[in-house]
Amino acid sequence: MIYLELFLSFLKIGAFTFGGGYAMISIIRETVLAHGWMTESELLNFIAVAESTPGPIAVNMATFVGASQGGFVGSLLATIGVVLPSFIIILIVAALISNLLKYKGVNAFLGGIRPCIVAMILATAVTLGLSTLFSFHSIGDALLPDGKGIIIFLILLAIHFGYRLISKKRVSPILMILLSAVLGIFLYA
Repeated sequence: MIYLELFLSFLKIGAFTFGGGYAMISIIRETVLAHGWMTESELLNFIAVAESTPGPIAVNMATFVGASQGGFVGSLLATIGVVLPSFIIILIVAALISNLLKYKGVNAFLGGIRPCIVAMILATAVTLGLSTLFSFHSIGDALLPDGKGIIIFLILLAIHFGYRLISKKRVSPILMILLSAVLGIFLYA
């Protein structure tokens, strides 16, 4: 039963979420917590690992959640579930793209979805930030600042903006992930 539940849950996530993996995080979070598959803390750890491993974050999250609940078969079914809708849609769009973009309705639809995607990504960032840095999970929770987490965040923020100011380039995300891992080991060990 868990296999079917994993497949259908991630199929729904893959089918009804626009904007890529980061836009899916909030829906994955809601689904995982609603089913009781993980706690908020466990999920945050999975998100951190999913962001640091190669590949799309939504696929990584589906694989990790599936593996935690149903082993290899669970990870396989959750991953297929989250990827299948995009795969089918991309095949259809690729076959019809040149004809579709000439319609005003299609362009209006895409124009309307863009702000929604930005809002979902921003909401996910704010939710994860409040949860990680202040242990704030829902309205009414007290803000309990995590001093070490805030220090790591401020160091990374200073490096990001300092590097952009000096070199006019962005810092490599890989270097930022590695630096945050080193800081985490140093401060939390």
